[in-house]
Amino acid sequence: MIALSCIIAFGPQGRRLALGVPLWILVAVQSFRLPLELAMHAMYERGVVPQQMSYSGWNFDIATGITAVVVAAMMRAGRAPRWLVAGWNVVGFALLLNIVTIAIVSTPRVQAFGPDRLNVWVMDPPFVWLPAVMVLAALAGHLVIFRALSRAARS
Repeated sequence: MIALSCIIAFGPQGRRLALGVPLWILVAVQSFRLPLELAMHAMYERGVVPQQMSYSGWNFDIATGITAVVVAAMMRAGRAPRWLVAGWNVVGFALLLNIVTIAIVSTPRVQAFGPDRLNVWVMDPPFVWLPAVMVLAALAGHLVIFRALSRAARS
C-alpha cells in the first residue's frame, strides 16, 4: 500500500496532479475523511469497530477531514498562506500515520489493546476497501500535496 502510494504520488500521475490540479482541490479531496470517520464511529457504536479505531478512542483523523474543508475554502479565497497549507498537510499526514499504526497494533498478531478489541473488521466486505483504497488515497493525496508545495516553493 505504501509502495503503491509512492508510485502514484512520485510518478507521472502524481506529477500531473501536483502540476495540473489547483492545490486547494488537492486539499479539499482529503475532506472524504470526515464522512469516513463518522461512519467508523457509527460502526464502533454498533460493535463492529474497536473503540481505538474511532474518535472515541485514539483515531483523531476526523480533524483532517474537517480542516480540509476549511483550509481548502481559505485557499480558494486566497486567504491561506503557504505555511498554513504545509502545516495542515504535515498534521494530516501524522494523523494518518497514527491511525495506520493503531490499526496495525490492533491486529490479532499484536493485540496491543487486548484480545477483545481486535482490528479484524477490515477483512470483511465492504470494509476491506478502507485499507485497500481509502488509506492509499489519503497517503497518496498527502504526498502529492507535499510535491505540489515543493514545486511552488521552487517557483
